[in-house]
Amino acid sequence: MYPSTTSKAVALTYDDIIFQGRNRSYGAFDLRKSYKPTLSRALGLGVGLFLGALTGPTLYARFWPHEVINPNQSMKEVTLTKLVEPPLEKPIVIPPAETAPAVNTVRNLPLVVMPEADVVEETLPPTTDDLKDATSGTETAEGTGIDDIIAAPEASTPTVAEKAVETEPKTEAPFITVEQQPEYPGGMDALRNFLGKNLNYPRPAASAGVAGRVYLSFVVNTDGSLTDLQVVKGIGFGCDEEALRVMRKMPNWRPGKQAGRAVRVKYNLPISFTLE
Repeated sequence: MYPSTTSKAVALTYDDIIFQGRNRSYGAFDLRKSYKPTLSRALGLGVGLFLGALTGPTLYARFWPHEVINPNQSMKEVTLTKLVEPPLEKPIVIPPAETAPAVNTVRNLPLVVMPEADVVEETLPPTTDDLKDATSGTETAEGTGIDDIIAAPEASTPTVAEKAVETEPKTEAPFITVEQQPEYPGGMDALRNFLGKNLNYPRPAASAGVAGRVYLSFVVNTDGSLTDLQVVKGIGFGCDEEALRVMRKMPNWRPGKQAGRAVRVKYNLPISFTLE
């Protein structure tokens, strides 16, 4: 005979089954145990706040009613004061428009070829004497007799100075950068050869041992001529004057072009003075 054993039935929860044989002191077990009570409290609190928001205005109106105006209460009488009307202004009387004076007219109809037998005096064109003090019209009529008719002033003949001002062309401002830059005939090598042949070293600069570069600025016109020559930065001792002299002696350049059209271009050129 085996000894009899008694077993007690214990109701196991879902959490006990999951954490069976595990460390229940871990925080997840406590969180799962308190999850349902916390959820129930949160749900009850939310429902309570919702119902309170719905019934709040009604309860407030019941316990703290607003002041109601009694319809039987007598109203205070208000006296209206009539505003003083501004005085009426006199209407502005517009004077009648003056009628322009009429001028003498002479019947002058277009010429129509007709037989000689049908020609009468009325169909003949007016003479120069008839048109001296009258104008052409469809009927012959006399004017109002007013001779003081304002005539348009005659155009005065422009003087020679006014003609010169009218015909003087406006010079457009030179470009700084263009699609095709101006160029000395033959290129930079030809420019160096020209400067080497025509540039003379000034004696004061040679005696003082002065050397350097003279920076010149000028405008190449549409025909290639050079204008507005000036020294931007010089070294003195006659070098600046010598550089200007050679530039004035230089032949015309090839003009610069913008969009296929010759334009005025401002150009800068350094000229070197070197002692050998």
